[in-house]
Amino acid sequence: MKPTILRGLSTTPDGAPITLHEHDGAFTIRVAGVELMTTRQHHSEERIAELACGRIPPRSSRPRVLVGGLGFGFTLREVLRRLGPEAAVVVAELVPAVIEWNRMPEKGLAADALADPRVEVVGGDVADVMRRHPRGFDVIILDVDNGASGLTMAKNDRLYAPAGLATARDALVPGGCLAVWSAGDDPSFAARMRGAGFDVAVERAPTHAGGGAWNTLFIGTSPSGR
Repeated sequence: MKPTILRGLSTTPDGAPITLHEHDGAFTIRVAGVELMTTRQHHSEERIAELACGRIPPRSSRPRVLVGGLGFGFTLREVLRRLGPEAAVVVAELVPAVIEWNRMPEKGLAADALADPRVEVVGGDVADVMRRHPRGFDVIILDVDNGASGLTMAKNDRLYAPAGLATARDALVPGGCLAVWSAGDDPSFAARMRGAGFDVAVERAPTHAGGGAWNTLFIGTSPSGR
C-alpha cells in the first residue's frame, strides 16, 4: 500500500492546523484532521462554474467573476475555460498556505490557472472583496467551506447569514448570479437566499462525473431592477 505523505503544514486564521497530503498522486487538504477537499473529487466544483457562467447577464461584454475559495483550482479552471479573453476573474482565498501550495508547479495543482492573465488573486476574506466592489461582479461563486456553514473558519458562517447574502447581492450587477457550493442539502439556506431577494434554483451534482456522493449547488439570480 502506498503511503500518505504530508506535503504541507500551516494554520488557518482561526489557529486550526491545515495540512496538505499526497497519496498515490492525489492531494487532500485537511483542517484539524477533517478532509476538506481532494483532487479525486471535483465534478461538482466544475458543474457550479458551468451553471454560474451560464447565467452571466447577456449585456455583459466584459464579464467579471468573483470566486470565493481557491481549493485546488477546479472551479477557477472551469470558469476560465468558459470565459473569453476579455473577462476578469478575482479569486479570494483566506488561507495563505492554500495559495502557496497551488502556485508550486511541481505539485501540479492550479499554478497554470493562477498564472492566467485574466486572474487576480486576493489573499483575504471574500466578504471584504464583495463590500469593496458594489455592483462589481456579474457572477459570484462561493466555495469557501464545507457547505452553508463555517468549517475552515468560524466567521465563514456570516457569509451564509442574511447580512452576508445581502452583501453578495449588493456586489452583483442587476440580474447577476450568486452560486454557492454545499457538501449537502440545506433547505433553510435556500430559504435565506430567497429572503435576500434571489430567485433560487437548487441542483444536486455528483462528486465524480460518473457518480459518487452528491453535493448541492444553490444558484441564485439577483433582482434585475435594482
